[in-house]
Amino acid sequence: MLDVEFTQLSDQGRTRELNEDYLGYLLPYTPEQLRSHGCVFALADGVGGQAKGEVASQLAVETVLAGFTKAKSGEAHKALLSRLVQSANLQVYEEGSASPAKAGMATTIVACALKADRAVIAHVGDSRCYLVRDGRARIITRDHTIAAEQVRLGVLSAADAAESPNRHLLSRSIGNDIVVNVEIDEVQVQKGDLLLQCSDGLHLSVLPEDIASVVTRSDNLHAAAEMLVAMANERDGKDNISVQLIRVHDVERTGIYRGRPYSLR
Repeated sequence: MLDVEFTQLSDQGRTRELNEDYLGYLLPYTPEQLRSHGCVFALADGVGGQAKGEVASQLAVETVLAGFTKAKSGEAHKALLSRLVQSANLQVYEEGSASPAKAGMATTIVACALKADRAVIAHVGDSRCYLVRDGRARIITRDHTIAAEQVRLGVLSAADAAESPNRHLLSRSIGNDIVVNVEIDEVQVQKGDLLLQCSDGLHLSVLPEDIASVVTRSDNLHAAAEMLVAMANERDGKDNISVQLIRVHDVERTGIYRGRPYSLR
């Protein structure tokens, strides 16, 4: 059955006065709960320069985790995460609308739910999820930034986007509107895989090949997280830096029949 090892780490960085990132997770206590519900990991990066980014990120993550806890056994993770992120968006939007001190607060979010041999990732904004397999790191998510959208439209090259003043400007985020477009991805995971979720404080200065090298060489998951955060601080450190590492030790293989997974035990 599914067997994962997990760690997370968040750092204020070298210049920010406040850490506006927020991280959380739910790992069931029993094998039966893990098999029926799975587990979930969520990371949010409060939008800097706007009111109460730290409130927005915490509210978004806690809304997703609370909803996951209450979800019915067997509910498909794609539909579940989409619903929960929409709920988080509405919670942040309403909280920001109810108080002048919180007006305009917003956050990114990336959430990964694991069950059997499937990982479903929901995200809004530019926090990322990577899959590290066979010594290589692949970005699963797409950044929702103005510069990234311009690259996808062919307006900018990837090299120009890296230097663009719009590379930090989000094209969508949690809390800006009543409804948000949640992007959903699904990957089939296998024994030995590692999933990494992070805020842009990490991925803007630490390349995929650096990520792969660090997590592949280290047997200690928390030590790997510390190395990645230190690397981001050394190269930049201008933003909060957060990372979640999920190492897959084993999976329960499944197939798909009429759109629904079934066990291949």
